[in-house]
Amino acid sequence: MSYDEPIGQAASCLVHEADAAGLTCACAESCTGGLVSGAITAVSGSSAVLRGGVVSYAVEVKHDVLGVDSAILDDPALGAVSAECAEQMCVGAARLLKADVAVSVTGIAGPTGAEPGKPVGTVWFGLCVGGSARSQLCHFEGSRDEVRGQAVLHALGLLREGVAELSGKGE
Repeated sequence: MSYDEPIGQAASCLVHEADAAGLTCACAESCTGGLVSGAITAVSGSSAVLRGGVVSYAVEVKHDVLGVDSAILDDPALGAVSAECAEQMCVGAARLLKADVAVSVTGIAGPTGAEPGKPVGTVWFGLCVGGSARSQLCHFEGSRDEVRGQAVLHALGLLREGVAELSGKGE
């Protein structure tokens, strides 16, 4: 599979930067369904940096595999598309896959699935760097494929940000 130029370029930069820093990465994906991991593995040499990925499309997988607290998943005000879930997903991926940096993606790619306060295109990202997690909310426009593509590109950027932080090249 080939990826469009911005995604391929971001994945290539990530692999080279993480490899140069001796750092490893992992992914926990929901609405992107493995596309972030796929973009990374499309780059030659990615086996040196990508520890693996978990496609946690089902709520039970988020809980049972990644360790997301059921109180978050069961809370209608939070749920699977929330900062809290994204943060616990990336921490779970980093722990499970023994990675230095982990990203998570959970959101509503559409065209259905919108909830009150969470329209189609709502995507939460988590970034775990050296055991510490933070989250970020994005609202993307477009078709399902466009939302997912934008989410992949953003996730790759977050991984690069985490690698830069740990390698001393970040802010």
